[in-house]
Amino acid sequence: MEETKNAILTQGLTKRYSDEVLALSGVDLAVAANSIYALLGPNGAGKTTTISILTTLAKPTTGTAQVAGFDVVKQPAEVRRRIGVTFQETVLDVDLTGRQVLLYHGRLYGLSKAACHQKMDELLALVELESAADRRVGTYSGGMKRRLELARGLMTEPEILFLDEPTLGLDPQNRAGIWNYIRDLKEQRGMTLLMTTHYMDEAEELADCVGIIDNGRIVTEGTPQQLVEQLGADVLRIHGHGPEAEFLARINALPFVENAVHTNGQLQIGVDSGNKRLVEVVQIAGETSFVIEDVSITKPSLGDVFLQVTGRQFRDE
Repeated sequence: MEETKNAILTQGLTKRYSDEVLALSGVDLAVAANSIYALLGPNGAGKTTTISILTTLAKPTTGTAQVAGFDVVKQPAEVRRRIGVTFQETVLDVDLTGRQVLLYHGRLYGLSKAACHQKMDELLALVELESAADRRVGTYSGGMKRRLELARGLMTEPEILFLDEPTLGLDPQNRAGIWNYIRDLKEQRGMTLLMTTHYMDEAEELADCVGIIDNGRIVTEGTPQQLVEQLGADVLRIHGHGPEAEFLARINALPFVENAVHTNGQLQIGVDSGNKRLVEVVQIAGETSFVIEDVSITKPSLGDVFLQVTGRQFRDE
């Protein structure tokens, strides 16, 4: 790998599929080496397109992208030698055994049989599939298939691993197991990981940096803690009716309010202390004739950040 601070770097990345479909619109992305970067966004926001370009499966319309110091368009073979990928959909031959899946993948990438067998034993132990290695993949559970795909992605000892929804559809126990493997890849093997996920707790738990993409653009970025702290210490969630614009304008002018927006059918107000500030918020509602029907106070989360910057729940189309 060429000397570089960033394992992944994009500048002005755009992808246009047609005059009507602009999938990416000027994405600037910098992923530090030996870090975990989580890319979040609504369906159709550009996550899969970004990964497709970074893994050389698609070419950008304009802009540049470097992975492991190599240009994805000019040097795709060099990029492929240094990456591993696990896709959102399970891509495994169910008629092969787990051991055969790893062997064939390694051989396709030019590893010797001896190197493959040594690597297989190590990876099967890592993902705890030793006892199932000689069974047909068709007999594996969903969690076992995910773990096998992770092992397959590691067969070529990649510097950078791309994980597209690595725990989608798994039960809590299997999700926790995959989380442990992901942490170990960074901490024990010095690997860089870029992952997409629909699970906010997953991003909060694993990511060193989170980028939220919407309409083909990175709309906010930072550590999970930094993003959550931008909302304030507490979040007031208010349902009601009346002159909402006037009410929000008054609320946003208050010195203790970090932000106040209408999103997903409710008002979301970030404040320094919910219990202390609720009375004043209710008072302003009365002065502006905004009728509060329901109010709650919660601690902010990454999900609240997502809702604020995209205006949509995570699973919205």
